[in-house]
Amino acid sequence: MFPRLDYLEWIAGRPEVALYDLGSSDLRGDRDHEPTVVPDPLEGLADPPAGATLETQIAGEYGVHPERVLVTPGASTANFVATAAALYPDAGTDDDDAEGGDGSPTALVEKPAYEPLVEAPRAVGGTTNRFLRPEDDDYRLVPDRIEAALDDSTRLVTVTNRHNPSGRLADPDLLADAAAAVSDTGARLLVDEVYAPFGDAGGDGPFGGPTAVDNEGVVVTGSLTKFFGLGDLRVGWVVADPEFVERARSVLYHLPGNAGPSRALGMRAFHNSEGLAERARGLVAENHALLASFVDAHDGVDAVVPEGSTYAFLDVDGVDGDELATAAWDEGVLVAPGRFFDDRERVRVSLGRTPDHSAAALDALGGVLADLD
Repeated sequence: MFPRLDYLEWIAGRPEVALYDLGSSDLRGDRDHEPTVVPDPLEGLADPPAGATLETQIAGEYGVHPERVLVTPGASTANFVATAAALYPDAGTDDDDAEGGDGSPTALVEKPAYEPLVEAPRAVGGTTNRFLRPEDDDYRLVPDRIEAALDDSTRLVTVTNRHNPSGRLADPDLLADAAAAVSDTGARLLVDEVYAPFGDAGGDGPFGGPTAVDNEGVVVTGSLTKFFGLGDLRVGWVVADPEFVERARSVLYHLPGNAGPSRALGMRAFHNSEGLAERARGLVAENHALLASFVDAHDGVDAVVPEGSTYAFLDVDGVDGDELATAAWDEGVLVAPGRFFDDRERVRVSLGRTPDHSAAALDALGGVLADLD
């Protein structure tokens, strides 16, 4: 039942040994990959007062009641339990029609997409269908495409905001339109918002990013990994209506939960989120500028670098994604082949390390491009 996650198998261990890391998408900065008891960004920071919980802290960031929050070990787990809960909302009942009639329940997933989001429905016995975020429209979210692809078996529609792999941020009105179209059919819209805080603090969601949480039928997931670079904590969450959260919790009982120290350090991160967010936005601003300048300076590189994004989906003239990724790796440069994101012609390049490291890495990638020209 469980499909292989080729991307995760491919990238495992590579960031740790790469001379130039343009593959990792979290804002790790100058931290290496060796685990520590207390991650450096949290060392010496104050803990929240007694009585605080992760659930209340997350709820406060979203402006919702804590009963709408489920804490998970990372966003990948959040997306998995949300997918299972949406595809099988009546699991454990005597309802013979819980799957909506003949055939398996269906998730409709954006294309291009992050591979685990495509495979999660299949892992729980469902079916994955796709709708296109068109390349010739800079991967814009088009609600009409979602509506046209819905059918009687659709139980879930999955999108990322910012879009992974392009970095495109969806307009709130477009997300609202998509949510309305999905909700009208009785399905759920899952919005993975792990990259939403990247950019200026102009939204009403966690850490100043936008959120779709107030739209009917929407399930939102997030984590401390990407924006804060705290992947070692494995703290993620699901935010939805209480009924959905309880169903997701019943799925989570089948999986390992968060360790106590991880929860405690996650609470410390939320308690000090303003300072951590300021650090993250500094990295975003500098690394975004570096990536945009790199694309502008190379005529053979086709890509849009959305404002506030530190990653982009690059198409290099005359070379496909696998060839470029292999040539780059031979020179110690890590980039992700586009085949893991539905497009073999491209690579995803992401700047999550320090600006000095990122600048040197882009210089090295430029050398690879020159050798392939």
